[in-house]
Amino acid sequence: MILRTEHRDLDTAIDALRSMAAPDQLQLARLKKRKLRLKDEIAVLEDMRVPDIIA
Repeated sequence: MILRTEHRDLDTAIDALRSMAAPDQLQLARLKKRKLRLKDEIAVLEDMRVPDIIA
């Protein structure tokens, strides 16, 4: 899934930015925010794939 790949790529980018001597905090915050949006989008799409079961 493309979204999962982007989510993993953001993990890598965040880790690389954190390892810098003086990381750009604004850029770090933006990457984290994007990662959270992707996580939410992935969750919504996964919920749509699983049918609701009425008991």
